[in-house]
Amino acid sequence: MQALTSVVLAAFVAFAGAWFAGMVEANFALLLFLASAVTGVYWLGEQFIFAPARQRAAGQLESDDAQRRSALAQQGIKQVDGDVAEAKAALLAQPWWLEWTAGLFPVIITVFILRSFLFEPFKIPSGSMIPTLLVGDLILVNKYHYGLRLPVINTKITEGNKPQRGDVMVFRYPPQPSLDYIKRVVGVPGDTVAYLNKRLTVNGQVVETTALPDFLDEDSMRYFKQFEEKLGDKPHRLLNDENRPAFVQVQPNFFGAEGCNYTVEGVTCKVPEGHYFMMGDNRDNSLDSRYWGFVPDANIVGKAFFVWMNFSSLKRIGGFN
Repeated sequence: MQALTSVVLAAFVAFAGAWFAGMVEANFALLLFLASAVTGVYWLGEQFIFAPARQRAAGQLESDDAQRRSALAQQGIKQVDGDVAEAKAALLAQPWWLEWTAGLFPVIITVFILRSFLFEPFKIPSGSMIPTLLVGDLILVNKYHYGLRLPVINTKITEGNKPQRGDVMVFRYPPQPSLDYIKRVVGVPGDTVAYLNKRLTVNGQVVETTALPDFLDEDSMRYFKQFEEKLGDKPHRLLNDENRPAFVQVQPNFFGAEGCNYTVEGVTCKVPEGHYFMMGDNRDNSLDSRYWGFVPDANIVGKAFFVWMNFSSLKRIGGFN
């Protein structure tokens, strides 16, 4: 078992290192599930096989020592060298290969359950959601708001709430489901969404915006036009880049593309049933539904709601709209 465990741990560490370095693609939920399953097998083995075997060996050692002392006492020898306490402790000690498997199982399974059904942490990797979310923000995503889903296969087991316009949602990127994206829900099933000349219209109604002071992007050291927009119940901020055209260059080969019309002014789309139209708040610097299409309900991960850390600015901690 020691040799087998060494191979398993070495393979897992190598794969995790390659994944972290970007050398291979992997589904983290699947990796966590496999880690839970493997350490769970070791944990069961520890509870019902390995620990009882060590306890029997320690008990046998005590019994043999008692018999030896009794036999020596019958011969009149009362002073007996040797103490089995250290040997017993060595027999009862959990070997390293069980410490790194069965010993980690409670932690891994707790993380797996919390991450799968309650809250999952994400790191914002790009500026597509500026000014709402900045690069480096560490956020929490509510996994049960839109209904509980089985990990790995993402099958919904409870209904939950329907995504609403204005929600900030994490989802599996439709062209490459192994990647998680975060955008704002702009259109729900049945909506007609138009983004023409950098003005958003939903079902024929212009979404009103209010001008705010220009936003300084500290990474690029540029100022951008900033507005407040209200989708749903709560307002949020967005950016526009005056130097970027409204025209969207796209190959409309996604599901529901026949319901979209692309012009030099922008795009108009009818959102299919069971799908959502997503856009970034950094409107001219966001690869979103205007380019690759709609997000199916099966790809939903959860609702983003809280920044729990940004190591560059602790003032970022808190909720957001």
